Amino acid sequence: MVGLKEELLKSIWHAFTALDLDRSGKVLSHNLCTVLNVPHDPVALEEHFRDDDEGPVSNQGYMPYLNKFILERVQGNFDKVEFNRMCWTLCAKKNLSKSPLLISDEDAFKVWVIFNFLSEDKYPLIIVPEEIEYLLKKLTEAMGAGWQQEQFDHYKIALNTSREGLSAWELIDLIGSGQFSKGMDRQTVSMAINEVFNELILDVLKQGYMLKKGHKRKNWTERWFVLKPSIISYYVSEDLKDKKGDIILDGNCCVEALPDKDGKKCLFLIKCLDKSFEISASDKKKKQEWIQAIQTTVNLLRAGSPPPHKEARQKRKELRQKLLAEQEELERQMKELQTANENKQKELETVRKQLEAAAARAAEEEKKRLQTQVELQDRFSLELEREKMVRQKMEEQVAQKSSELEQYLQRVRELEEMYKQLQEALEDEKQARQDEETVRKLQARLLEEESAKRAELEKWHLQQQQTIQMTEAEKQELENQRMIKEQALQVAMQQLEQLELERKEALEQYEEVKKKLEMAANNTKSWKDKVAHHEGLIRLIEPGSKNPHLITNWGPAAFTEAELEQRQKSWKGKKATSE
Repeated sequence: MVGLKEELLKSIWHAFTALDLDRSGKVLSHNLCTVLNVPHDPVALEEHFRDDDEGPVSNQGYMPYLNKFILERVQGNFDKVEFNRMCWTLCAKKNLSKSPLLISDEDAFKVWVIFNFLSEDKYPLIIVPEEIEYLLKKLTEAMGAGWQQEQFDHYKIALNTSREGLSAWELIDLIGSGQFSKGMDRQTVSMAINEVFNELILDVLKQGYMLKKGHKRKNWTERWFVLKPSIISYYVSEDLKDKKGDIILDGNCCVEALPDKDGKKCLFLIKCLDKSFEISASDKKKKQEWIQAIQTTVNLLRAGSPPPHKEARQKRKELRQKLLAEQEELERQMKELQTANENKQKELETVRKQLEAAAARAAEEEKKRLQTQVELQDRFSLELEREKMVRQKMEEQVAQKSSELEQYLQRVRELEEMYKQLQEALEDEKQARQDEETVRKLQARLLEEESAKRAELEKWHLQQQQTIQMTEAEKQELENQRMIKEQALQVAMQQLEQLELERKEALEQYEEVKKKLEMAANNTKSWKDKVAHHEGLIRLIEPGSKNPHLITNWGPAAFTEAELEQRQKSWKGKKATSE
């Protein structure tokens, strides 16, 4: 009943969509009840449409009523052709093409019924290209023409690019256009449509004229036989108007060939439980075809299988569903693979970015390390240059002091020729003071250098500790620099030790000069009385005046400015007296 309900729904769907059911639903329901032999329930119909005829799109739509009060009550005792013709009448006028067709309205109706049989079980109804090919092949075979596969392939490609299939009215236009029946007249096409209609819709497995032997009179009469899945009907003629009887088939029936007798040839016998029927075909080929067709029908009844064309349609649908499922599964797998591939691409892109970032960080760190190394080298070179300049300045100062000392000694020798011994003592005293001052400055310089060297050593030591705390990779790269700095540190330590020795020697020289100064002071005291009467080019070494001393090119002067003026007046007076 489920299959019958689906078949009925397809035809009703066309009428359902063609009519304004808000106003015509009652008329359609009455017609359906009439053709389907279902008792009409006007009370239920009026109750269903009581709220101002809301129509099929509302909660009280037409389809709930159709299922509950009509389709569920269908028993199968109705004329399918009459039912389809009623639905066709309701929808054909609105949907049938106005352009002239090569087929009649009756043929168009049969194509429409075939469409409902072959269409997919989803709405809106369409017929897929595979079923279109099946129908066109059946029509071409019925017309006795050759099938043009290449022509249909081109049509199928053009169809698949635009839509999934054809509607009933597009299928009628396709067959009525004669695109796949070129060279055939209207009658041939009509006969082919009728033959396919009989097979697919009316379940006619085979039909034709044969002779049948009567049961009472035993005479032979020509009848038009129609084989269906469970019955063989025979009529007076092929117009099917005057039916003479039926041969009910079941799994217990059988068919067998009979030898020629009573002047009749090509005989075969159909045995049923209650009766047997002797039939004579027109020739051996027809006899064999009928025997095979009847035997196949009986075998299908025994197996409980549907008719061949319905079974073939079901297999085609199952195959399409299987292919569709495989295609969906393939698409799903492709999507999964694509998603996995995209995820892998994203992961690879993330890894690539991480590697690029790591490389950039490494490059930046390398750049910073090289920059630090260059800065350290520049700083070390600058410190070396500074040290060289300091040493050069010290040497220049020593040379300058030596030169100044020589000039000072030369001046003393020129002024104190007559007081050679006293000059020597004064020279010793001045030399001692100069040496003391030089040693003091040298000592101060040495102390400053020692302090600077110690600060530098501490700085290098701190840098060395910082360098040791660097990463293992940088430690390996800076190992050579550390060795160089250690060598420089050793050299600086040697220089510091050398400066320490020089400082000690300066202290020793300072002690010696101090002793000489004391000796010179004693000698100066012994000479004081001897030179008291002299006009005095020199004076005893005494504590200096608090007045500012004169500064000469050779250093601080031995006399103050007032003393020089007094001595100058004394020299001028003595000079004037002598003259």
